[in-house]
Amino acid sequence: MIELFRIGFLTVTIVDLLDVLLITMLFFVLYRLLRDTVAVQILAALVVVLALSFITESANLKTVNWVLRRVADIGLIAFVVLFAPELRRVLLVVTQSRLFRWFVRPYNAETVDDVVDACRELSAKHIGALMVFSRADHVKVTVETGVTLQATVSSELLQSIFNPRSPLHDGAVVIDGTTLVAARCVLPLSSQQKVGNRTLGTRHRAGLGLTEQADVVALIVSEETGSVSVAYQGDLDTDVPLDTLKVLLQERLSALAAS
Repeated sequence: MIELFRIGFLTVTIVDLLDVLLITMLFFVLYRLLRDTVAVQILAALVVVLALSFITESANLKTVNWVLRRVADIGLIAFVVLFAPELRRVLLVVTQSRLFRWFVRPYNAETVDDVVDACRELSAKHIGALMVFSRADHVKVTVETGVTLQATVSSELLQSIFNPRSPLHDGAVVIDGTTLVAARCVLPLSSQQKVGNRTLGTRHRAGLGLTEQADVVALIVSEETGSVSVAYQGDLDTDVPLDTLKVLLQERLSALAAS
């Protein structure tokens, strides 16, 4: 192993530097994610204990080092138990990162089922709805026009949002993976006013318009007729039967994920 330099009786190699760098980055990321919580204080204490443990080991203070290692072990267990909610928050942030999405299918079957169930109820009650499926960073400008939610997608939540009495029912919701990112978003209108013999309303033109400008899938429920339409890449499938909606939506979302 190539020796870089010495600190007293310690020999420092490239592997040692890499080891320290990786641990430093790990604690820095944890600090960034937990800095607004009480857990960061415990994390700082653990870092201090680990640093003292390293120093005492280097100085050959075996008894003190043994005590510090036991304290660190107990502290780590206590950290996991006491701050489980904060750690779940960290895992949620990690799983929503771009790197993790290479290994996880962004739109799972449960999300599609919830959306289809919501459409079935909204269609039966002739409640208009507009849902956009996309990576949030791809339609950042659109998301910024609405109200941030960052909630898990569910049929009940979608139905409550598009309820005419809800202050969020106007505009579109943006769904990123399993997360409902924002509601009451304003979308650009398509210049198309007709598809075949059908005259498009504002909701359909808005859903179609965003698919002409960004790589998204838009699902529209008509308030007048209760019919369901799906827009993708500037094309609009109108009057989609509810029993085939899930298959069509999965096809469009698979194409979206692959693009």
